[in-house]
Order: sequence, then C-alpha cells, then structure tokens
Amino acid sequence: MASDSSRPVTLAELVATLSLVADLGMGRPMERVLRQTVVAMRLGTAAGMDQAACLSAYYTSLLTWVGCAVDTAEVAALFGDETELYADSHDGDLGGISLAVFVARHLGRGTSGFHRVGLVGKFLASAGRSVQQVMTAHCQEASDLAGWLELGPAVCEPLLQAFERWDGRGVPGLAGADDLAPAIRLVHLADVVEAFHYTGGAAAALRVARERRGTQFDPALVDCFCARHAEILDGLGGISAWEEVIGLDPRLGAALSEGQLDRALTAFADFCDLKSPLRLGHSRGVAELAAQAGATLGLPAADVGMLRRAALVHDIGMIGIPSGVWEEPGQWSISQRERARTHPYLTERMLARTPLLAEVAHCASLHHERLDGSGYPHGLRGEAISLPARILGAADVYSALRQPRPHRPAFEASQAEQTMRNEVRAGRLDGAAVQAVLEAGGHRVRRRAGLPSGLTAREAEVLVLLGQGRSNPEIAAELHVSRKTVSSHLEHIYAKLGVRTRTEAALFAMRHGLLGMAAAPEPDRNIG
Repeated sequence: MASDSSRPVTLAELVATLSLVADLGMGRPMERVLRQTVVAMRLGTAAGMDQAACLSAYYTSLLTWVGCAVDTAEVAALFGDETELYADSHDGDLGGISLAVFVARHLGRGTSGFHRVGLVGKFLASAGRSVQQVMTAHCQEASDLAGWLELGPAVCEPLLQAFERWDGRGVPGLAGADDLAPAIRLVHLADVVEAFHYTGGAAAALRVARERRGTQFDPALVDCFCARHAEILDGLGGISAWEEVIGLDPRLGAALSEGQLDRALTAFADFCDLKSPLRLGHSRGVAELAAQAGATLGLPAADVGMLRRAALVHDIGMIGIPSGVWEEPGQWSISQRERARTHPYLTERMLARTPLLAEVAHCASLHHERLDGSGYPHGLRGEAISLPARILGAADVYSALRQPRPHRPAFEASQAEQTMRNEVRAGRLDGAAVQAVLEAGGHRVRRRAGLPSGLTAREAEVLVLLGQGRSNPEIAAELHVSRKTVSSHLEHIYAKLGVRTRTEAALFAMRHGLLGMAAAPEPDRNIG
C-alpha cells in the first residue's frame, strides 16, 4: 500500500489549493473560498440540482476568484492596494450606478488628490471601460485556467459570468436571469452569504440574501436558502473546510496522472508570473534551468522531477503580497521588504496540505536561503540547505537577473554570469550549482567533456579535495555539506574507481588530470 506522501494528487486537491491562493491574493480570511464552496454545494443539493450541475458548481466556485488574485498589477495601478479594494467589495449591492460610485470612491487610493481626480475623470469619460476590461480579463483568465485543467465548458463558461448579475446590471452585462449558468448563480449567492455569515452570523447572511433577492441573486435560490438556511449554514464556522470540500469531490477522488500534474503545476507557474508583468516566463525558465542543472550534477531522476516541480511553484507565495510591493521602482521601505520576504513561507503554506506536494513545497520555500545564513525566511546555512534547494536558488537568481525589474534593467549574459560568480565567492551561492545553472543557461565553461569512471560533478569535487590532502571535516566545510555526506561520496568514489585507499584515489585523480585542472585557478570553479 502506498504511503500517504506518495499518494497521487487529485484534481479536487489541486483546485482547492488554487482557492487558497485566491484567498491569499485577495487578502481574505484563509479557507474563505472553501467555505463558499461548502455553502454552494449544500445550497445546490437543497435546490434539487442534478449531479452535472453540482459538479459544475464545485469547480466553478473554487476557481471563480483566482483571476482576481493573480493579475493584479493593473488593479493596483487603478486602486492602490488591491486587498483593500477586495475587502470592501461585499459591502454593497454593486450594480449599475452603485458599482460606478464604488469604483470612483476607490480609484487612486493612496495617491495624490491630483492623480485621483485624473483617474476618476478618465473613468467617467470612458464609461468605465478600463475597469470593465480588468474585470472581464479576470474572468477570462479563470476560464482559461479551467480549460488548461481540462474541466470543460461546464466550468469554463460559468467562470466568464463571474461579475454578471441576476438583474443584468453586472459586467460585462451580457447575461442575466435564466441566461446565467446555474453554477454561477450558486456561487454569487454562496460568496456573499459566506462573507456575511463570517462577520455577522446567520442573521446577517439572511438579511443580505433577502435585500439582494432579484437584483444580484436568483430569487428562487434566495427563497431556498432562507427556507433551509439552518442546514446550509450548519457548523460552517467550525468545520475543517479543506476536509469538507475534498470530501464533497464530485469526481470521488480521481487522481491526476504524472503528466496531468506537471501540466497543472505549469499552469500554476504561469499564474504566479501574472502577478508582475516583468516576471512573465520566470517560473518556467527557472524550472528548465534547475532541471538541467540537477541532471548535470547527477541528481536521481526522481529528485530532478521534484526539483522541476518546486521551481514551477517557487513563487506562488508572491500572490499574497500586494502588487505595489513588486512594482515598486525605487528602494523598498522596511515594511515592503518584510512583506516581500514572507513569500517563500506562503508558498510552503499553500501547498503543504497535499502530501505529495509537501516535499515540493519545502524545496520551493528554500529558494532564498543562502549558504552563509544571510537568506530568508529561516536563515539556514551550509548543510541545512539541500542540493536541490541550492540548485533552485541559483536558477532563480540567474533567471531573475536576465529579466528586467521595476528598479533595474535586465542584465546582459556576461553581467549575470559575473554576478553569479561573485555570489559564490561571497559564500552565498553553491559553486557547483551555479556552474551547472550557467551551463544550462548556455554559458561556455572550461571543463572536460566527461568525467572518468562515471563520477558525478560533486564526486569529482570531493575527489579533488581528497587528492589535495583535505580531511573529511575540511572537505565538508569547503563544500558546505555534512561529514556524513562526504563519507557517502567517498564510498561511491572508491566503488566507482575500484580503489580501497585514499592514496589510490589520489593517484587516480592525478593520472586523469583532475588535480592539475583544479590547480590552475578558474574563476568559474571558485566554490564559495
């Protein structure tokens, strides 16, 4: 029987994880979308919806707000801190004039009065097209993601109606009443009911449902909710929403294949990068660099696969940080820096609930740790940082340097290489990892075409240091690994070379030119 950590990931678990990302990006309480989904499913059952409609509602509910959480650069440009905007969005019945007033009140928050007046003027002159375009884009992105996850039209189409209303006064205003998909009608009501129940209990949820009956919400669903609210809201404030939602899985725990999981995590990568336009393609790029570097350094195939997945999702925690931090063109303030430095922790928190992804999440969360202890979020040093995490950190740095950022232009290839080597000399990045990443990035390096007797790059490093007369503790300190790891490498070296003593191993190194190559200083082999 497979262990829990090797149990395949289900589609429900993956999409539920995306709902946590939506909570994070919109600054809402954790598991808010999960509770919304519980309400939607209970309401659908109470209303007598068939199995197909309930399946549609399940995935529609979990994905409805994902677009709002990730593509926020334009929202931030219009409204400032997007989390403050979303926090206020449930308060009023936003349709037609009331929506326009809400938008105008929030435009340009945190900026000068002159700038705010200009934004409001443009909004009025264009009849709100800029805001409508952003809202429509968010719907399209969620729908596209559902398509990428192979959820089909039953989920893709309702997601396009996320900002529509029963009375037809929503955005883009193309559908209303019976033209709205049953799934999105459930989500509209469940979303607001959950929010008001969370802050004011059942009385508040009932009040808002009745007030918006026939305007924002389907009257028949409101009547059903009011008649059966006790069972629909039963225990909502105290349940484990994650377990409840996974238990409601309409596909009954159908597992994703390895290929489907990789495809889904690639979608995660693309969504992460939407958080900041200049980062588009960053996560995919890091994944390719890290996987190639891992193979070069002799990682087992399973570890290379894990590393690639960790690279795809390493920045998912960025979604939980307001876009204004990532788009800051100058130096970060202390508070901005502290918020930014939480994103690796948030990455691990988002993914840790699914056993198979827990190892991936842990590796991903270490991409800003540094060998000298200067990294974050844990300040790990030396051997506490695994080789896959060192490779991921090096790949992330290189990919970031080759892209522009709001505070600097992109580095040329030679500048990026020199910066990487400087980080090695400073003792922050692992020399072998940097070397392998640079090779993966197309840099020419001075090294032999292959290593004798099947030695890996790391084993060759250990052998060179052994030949130079270093003790096991000295080799461990030089390579920032444990003594146990050095002993393991030496066992493999002796077995591969067919030798029994350190002297024989040293002779092998000299006869194959390994010591001679190491003795000639090479700037691209300076292990920090």
